[in-house]
Amino acid sequence: MGRGGQGILLFGRVLGSTIAKHTDLHVAATEFYGAETRGTESRVEIIISSDPEEIDYVRVRKPDIALFMYPFRLSKYAEMLNDNALVFLDSTHVSRFPGKQGWKVYRQPYTDIAYREVGSARVANMVALGHVVARTNLVKPEHVEDTIGDVVPSKWVEANIRAFRIGLRLS
Repeated sequence: MGRGGQGILLFGRVLGSTIAKHTDLHVAATEFYGAETRGTESRVEIIISSDPEEIDYVRVRKPDIALFMYPFRLSKYAEMLNDNALVFLDSTHVSRFPGKQGWKVYRQPYTDIAYREVGSARVANMVALGHVVARTNLVKPEHVEDTIGDVVPSKWVEANIRAFRIGLRLS
């Protein structure tokens, strides 16, 4: 979940496309965003399953993994999380989080890292994606890099891959 301009939709597109292309898993995704170009709530929901019957309802009900880049309606979405969820927070923007026992929470300043290490906050989503991939092992990093090359405009591919690699190294 993020706000318009943070790239959460691209995050979802890259992750979902990578899983669909490089695994035997089934993927369904839905994007939500406000009418404004920048600054409004945006989110992507991805359902991943080995059973195609499980993705017939294209709405995540109890997420196992969540990324919050911005605190829009944070409490509402946090209440939906599975009891053993992995939660990733961009601590640049999310300072407080209603944690729950059983959740594994990762806090990293993705936006600050992107700006400091790559020179643009526009690739914070790829720093976050690298961190998620490193902690979940959903897909191989080299497959994500291939998808970035396919999905991202050519002038941004190098910066996005660099940001993704930085995210892979986060603890």
